[in-house]
Amino acid sequence: MFTGLVQAVGHLRPWAMGVEVRGAGGLGPLTLGDSIAVDGVCLTVAALLPDGFRADVSEETLGRTNLAAKAQRGGAVNLEAALRLSDRLGGHLVSGHVDGLGTVSAIERQPASWRLALRWRDTAYGRYVCEKASIAVDGISLTVAGCDSKGTEFWIAVIPHTWGSTTLHGLKRGDPVHLEADLLAKYTERLLGMTPAEGQQAEGPPIDRAWLAEQGWG
Repeated sequence: MFTGLVQAVGHLRPWAMGVEVRGAGGLGPLTLGDSIAVDGVCLTVAALLPDGFRADVSEETLGRTNLAAKAQRGGAVNLEAALRLSDRLGGHLVSGHVDGLGTVSAIERQPASWRLALRWRDTAYGRYVCEKASIAVDGISLTVAGCDSKGTEFWIAVIPHTWGSTTLHGLKRGDPVHLEADLLAKYTERLLGMTPAEGQQAEGPPIDRAWLAEQGWG
């Protein structure tokens, strides 16, 4: 589990079984088996390098991300070590399991921030996006400033610190990005879609739309 607060920026290189990550010194000492978010993708340290590590990458991960393409060109990546139970949760809970790719549709410099507009390539994930929701973009915890009615197109206000200390400043219109929707939205949808038999619900009122409305959630 991660927070979406980037700790270092490294560079990818191809490796026979996956990828090499160079420039990971900002993460501190690493050990075999450590979980590291690489542009929001949870990878396991399979081998240590003087300035980074190697990680295996499965076919599932290659199919949902742009890690292979980025490794071929030595692209920059955001890095974060796994959350410890004693750490502060400064961003939001990020699993490191990328839902899919998005595309940069516009970048606008504003007086105090950058307006970053994105869209899901798989529009089905738009249902997890709403104004002021959390979303991980290339592993960075960000807040949705606004979105269209379906959540397919959304935009984010990025402060100068985040813009300058992550890979966001290198993005261009049309670039792909890794997107992970808020875990709470996905779990809520799953629970609301279950029947009591499927969910083996304990005694008490069912957690449905009516119950949520009564508790002030709707």
